[in-house]
Amino acid sequence: MDPINPHHYLGLHEEGTLIRLLEPGELEVLGEKVTLEGREYHSSQPLTCKDYRITHPSGLAAHDPYAFLPTFSKEDEQAFQTGDHGMVDEVMGGRLCTHQEIGGVKFAVWAPCAKRVSLVGDFNGWQVEKNPMRRMGASGVWELFVPGLEEGALYKFAIFTAEGKILFKADPYGYQGEMRPHTASVVTQIDRHEWGDQEWMEKRKRCPHQPLNIYELHLGAWEKGYREVAPILSAYVKKMGYTHIELMPVMGHPLDESWGYQVSGFYAISRRYGTVEDFQYLVDHLHQEGIGVILDWVPGHFPTDAHSIARFDGTFLYEHQDPRRGYHPQWNTHIFNFGRHEVVNFLIGSALFYLGKMHIDGLRVDAVSSIVYLDFERKEGEWLPNAEGGRENLEGIAFLKKLNQRVHDRFPTALMIAEESHAFPGVTDPEGLGFDLRWNLGWMNDTLRYFGTKYSARAGAQNSLIHEMKYFYAEKHLLPLSHDEVVHGKKSLLSKSVGNEWEKFAHLRLLLSYMICHPGKKLLFMGGEIGQWLEWDCKEPFHWELLSQPYHHKLHRCVADLNHFYQKRPALYVDDFSKEGFEWIDHSDHTNGVIAYLRRGGGETLLCIHHFSPEELENYFLPYRGEVREIFSTDLKEYGGCGIMNPNIACEKEGIRLILPPLATLIFQV
Repeated sequence: MDPINPHHYLGLHEEGTLIRLLEPGELEVLGEKVTLEGREYHSSQPLTCKDYRITHPSGLAAHDPYAFLPTFSKEDEQAFQTGDHGMVDEVMGGRLCTHQEIGGVKFAVWAPCAKRVSLVGDFNGWQVEKNPMRRMGASGVWELFVPGLEEGALYKFAIFTAEGKILFKADPYGYQGEMRPHTASVVTQIDRHEWGDQEWMEKRKRCPHQPLNIYELHLGAWEKGYREVAPILSAYVKKMGYTHIELMPVMGHPLDESWGYQVSGFYAISRRYGTVEDFQYLVDHLHQEGIGVILDWVPGHFPTDAHSIARFDGTFLYEHQDPRRGYHPQWNTHIFNFGRHEVVNFLIGSALFYLGKMHIDGLRVDAVSSIVYLDFERKEGEWLPNAEGGRENLEGIAFLKKLNQRVHDRFPTALMIAEESHAFPGVTDPEGLGFDLRWNLGWMNDTLRYFGTKYSARAGAQNSLIHEMKYFYAEKHLLPLSHDEVVHGKKSLLSKSVGNEWEKFAHLRLLLSYMICHPGKKLLFMGGEIGQWLEWDCKEPFHWELLSQPYHHKLHRCVADLNHFYQKRPALYVDDFSKEGFEWIDHSDHTNGVIAYLRRGGGETLLCIHHFSPEELENYFLPYRGEVREIFSTDLKEYGGCGIMNPNIACEKEGIRLILPPLATLIFQV
């Protein structure tokens, strides 16, 4: 039997009058049962694939897989080889379908260097000889249609390598896998859910003039499945005034402690929290409540697990062979070979899959710097320069450009957000990488460093809050206070600041209000809004019990009011990326730790003042000419502050006189 095309021997032959089976068994031909001692059945009349069925040893009676035409077409082969298959998620992997009027599952897997490939699963006793697959031309794709197979079947691909080994691999395109630690793929239907978010999908915008305040979370902390958490999460996010949630990776991943960032299933929804349909219900419910959903997406690297895509067909297929290109020493992961069309198609197809079939509103692309720089977190001698002798990964850069172009062509209102930490130029330039937003990690590092600085040293450090406005408008920035800042000994947001307990809570109110007032979109990781004392631990539930304590409860109220205030004040978001939306009033008072600026947009102007010292400043002079009215203060008593207000503001020829509470943000209507 031909190892790359078993259909040449098995199935229907001699114009439909000969059936060849892999082994003797029972047939049902045109309604009559036949028991074969050999492997051949001769018919007196021509048969079609629908005219006979095989009874397998498992008891399953179904049509003959080897009597069907390929489900992977010549057009599919060509598009896949060039990396331009727009619906790759529908033609690759294990997919429920109707083929030649018969229901079953079609399978397609890319393994160009395999000697042969078989489909194994619970339906054939995991025996590698039962269901050999056929190779489709030069594409390296192996295909098989299995009639009668249903949702829930477990499967893997048995790949026979050139070295004579058999590798059992999960489906790279699988929609879901078994619950860890098991690793088989699961035949999954993903079109059963009836979506009710049509209004949201039609009206959503990625316009830079909209408010964007993201609540980042890890679903494990909520101790609920996708479906059960939906009403709880939506009610909480609405109450707290966030516009979107961002889920840490919910793609298939084998290790909890990776937080989802070591992805093995790039088309899979993690089974930890329920089914694909349950996940769709969560997204749908959030949309119907007016809440957007962003996913963390990790195209830069993948784990070394043997069941996954590492050395998939016995060769370095998805990854580079040279570890100086294909292995990440800090993360113990493989790096994708962005120079292969099929790999780029695989990754872009994953992005389009989540944005399309899962109705996701945007992707936050993890570790973009590791994709665009060959020497990312590598020592001398651990990396290879590009063909021009530089450190830029030209293939990785081309991949990101193509990714963003394809996403924006297919989903014009979807957001693409880059976590980029090395100031690569043009991240949000349509002529550059083409992202919509870039995480401003410089702002985050400078700000948190300042908040952790002793009071006596703050005068010398205040420039760290000022200088970043000189480069801010080079990109469209999002200000992140993410999970990365509250792990690995970095302390929680509440614990980072100096001072006594009252001052720490005042600092956190000041930090979060500083982020809201500053130009740029916003992101906060869960726990920051309640003043969690401890670092985040992926094994622990959310610390709701803290809200029973006064300081935490009052902080929680402050954050909710601040978020709702943000959404109602267009000056804080309409012109985030225009220099017209920001104007310094004073940043020279380093001694008292005061900065003041105007935010403009949507026909209104706000004066924002941040006071970073622990002393009350009476009769403070600010060189702003004009009448102002205080409309928000983080120093309210109901927020845990002192309750110092400015009901009557003295206006002088050269400016105004105010009372500045300690460690507080004040916002004035101009």
